[in-house]
Amino acid sequence: MAIERFEKSPRMSQAVVHGDTVHLAGVVADDPKADIKGQTQSVLTKIEALLAKAGTSKANLLSAVIYLSDMRTFSAMNEVWDAWVDTANPPARACVGALLARPEFLVEIMVVAAK
Repeated sequence: MAIERFEKSPRMSQAVVHGDTVHLAGVVADDPKADIKGQTQSVLTKIEALLAKAGTSKANLLSAVIYLSDMRTFSAMNEVWDAWVDTANPPARACVGALLARPEFLVEIMVVAAK
């Protein structure tokens, strides 16, 4: 079975397709100076674009893992998530507090989707 990789570098690929499953790397915001809502919206926009490149959409999400640098931002992040997610097809989801790669990153989201 073929493996297809998108936006790859020597270190990693932003998306990997194997069979009918799309795996996205952890996605962070383009503007790390934005607040949690702005960063979450940026991340979700990037996720939608990567899913489209891989031939799928948020309606086909299987799972999501959300990493927050501060769990006190959970409600604000959820406001943006709830407005974005396909409520007819919500994924299995986990949300954890984590030390992210750079201190200015407030949220990182990793998803898996079906094609």
